[in-house]
Amino acid sequence: QVQLVESGGGLVQSGGSLRLSCAASRSIFGFHVMGWYRQAPGKQRELVATITSGGNTNYAESVKGRFTISRDNAKNTVFLQMNRLKPEDTAVYYCNDKFVGLDYWGQGTQVTVSS
Repeated sequence: QVQLVESGGGLVQSGGSLRLSCAASRSIFGFHVMGWYRQAPGKQRELVATITSGGNTNYAESVKGRFTISRDNAKNTVFLQMNRLKPEDTAVYYCNDKFVGLDYWGQGTQVTVSS
């Protein structure tokens, strides 16, 4: 089991920036693919970005060039730097840990982008 705690969400104007953090309760080094997902009201949860332990990244097309995922294995923390935010980025953002076929989720943090 692992606990994932997100922080850094909030209200920001269109064009602004936010940095989300996800702190894990145990080591995320090794075969842990860490990721950020989001869910807007009335929509399904969708992938935002993922990062492997070796630093390979994958992004949704809608956030490429604006969002950057990173991780600090020594501090068991994953980050999502979000720049040039748009109203359509408004959602609850969830941290995810995929490890040997298991999925772990955080409780989510709200991001609201005003126009």
